[in-house]
Amino acid sequence: MQRDRPGNSFTGIQGVTFTDSQNTLSYVAPMSFEDTPPYNNSHRHYRGKCSPRTGEIGFQIVVEQTDLWIVAEQDLSEKILNLVHHLRGELKAYMALFPEFGTSLRPVPVSPKASPIIRAMAEATARCNVGPMASVAGAISQFVAEAFAKQSPNLIVENGGDIALYSTRDRVVGLLPDPNSETVLGLKIAAKDFPVCICSSSATIGHSLSLGRGELVAVRSQNGCLADAAATALCNMLQSKKDLDRVLAQAQEWSAPDNDNGLNCGIDGVLAQCGGQIAVWGQMELTGIAG
Repeated sequence: MQRDRPGNSFTGIQGVTFTDSQNTLSYVAPMSFEDTPPYNNSHRHYRGKCSPRTGEIGFQIVVEQTDLWIVAEQDLSEKILNLVHHLRGELKAYMALFPEFGTSLRPVPVSPKASPIIRAMAEATARCNVGPMASVAGAISQFVAEAFAKQSPNLIVENGGDIALYSTRDRVVGLLPDPNSETVLGLKIAAKDFPVCICSSSATIGHSLSLGRGELVAVRSQNGCLADAAATALCNMLQSKKDLDRVLAQAQEWSAPDNDNGLNCGIDGVLAQCGGQIAVWGQMELTGIAG
């Protein structure tokens, strides 16, 4: 999703009631990346449904358009804030030299000497035939989670709808096709399956750029860049509910690794909603969640 446009920062620890219930995250499509001002509303109501378990804390990191909600075993806010500044600095520096990386709606080749996040975004979006910034929110979630997973084996990084998760226990990710509706559908992820990234795109929710009419596309992969790029591309394909089968077929084509282009994994599952109908393929074990 195009949301994390790189150029003020905020961190905060939020006290959360700890429960023994399932840890449920709800997500929506992120804000638009193009020409958005620094994010100045740090409240996202769906995050109130995220309940860290005993031994976990939740905190928020905001740096301009990057707005992370994090659940971890310890307060990593200062370290994560520094990393977010660093990642955004790499993106801004690269786009200063190669502006098309930030504006193109088609894949952009990058130098093999570019930073890891730049290369990862370019590889993922090349496979899905979308512009590099279609993967930026998923990339930041992934790179933050990978950097701190050893310090916190239970770690959830949610970036406005794009989530990277490490966990030693089962989790449920709530799917929210309308931000004004109660969450009624969740995705179960077993402890053995982590790390997992879940990224979303929508033509009707939020301000992200979509060329389709889909209400929601949620993609599961071990690669956050790929999940984000694929969610954007698949949502672009959804012009009506008649396109749902085509979207699932395309997702299956992207399920295999693409080692030639640096991708050692593919898409593991997708949920697509359009015209009030839902289609599901792959490792997407759904469950009901009380509102």
